[in-house]
Amino acid sequence: MALTRFEPAVLALADALRARGWRIACAESCTGGLLAAACTAVAGSSDWFERGVVSYSNEAKTGLLGVPSALIAAHGAVSEEVARAMAEGLLARAPVELTLAVTGIAGPGGAVPGKPVGTVWIAWAVAGRTEARLLQLGGDRAAVREATVDAALAALVAAAHA
Repeated sequence: MALTRFEPAVLALADALRARGWRIACAESCTGGLLAAACTAVAGSSDWFERGVVSYSNEAKTGLLGVPSALIAAHGAVSEEVARAMAEGLLARAPVELTLAVTGIAGPGGAVPGKPVGTVWIAWAVAGRTEARLLQLGGDRAAVREATVDAALAALVAAAHA
């Protein structure tokens, strides 16, 4: 997969962020940095992309983003509650106006009752507001990860225009 596949969405995001003078940060679990790679593949992204955190393990979610371990224990790492906490934790730690977090099950293993492969939560936060969206994606691991990045970029563009 070439990162250029995401370029039109990244350019739309860049335009929206530059218009507001905003910078973003992202916290990624199941995408493992693919969103950050897509953003930083575009020249000039240092104007608006501040940082990316690959918080793949529960310990990383807790240590790097401040997600309470009790929240993970209660709802699971792939949950709306944890996605929101990841986005809000990053917003509290990064000098940015907008954050996005991704947590999901890309497969082929990892499914649990009620959370099949392809279950992904994305959440985005700006000061005073956090939103989340559940995705139920199909395909193999690569397809789930790519579709997650597509959804994340669309959410970021919409949030930057809100």
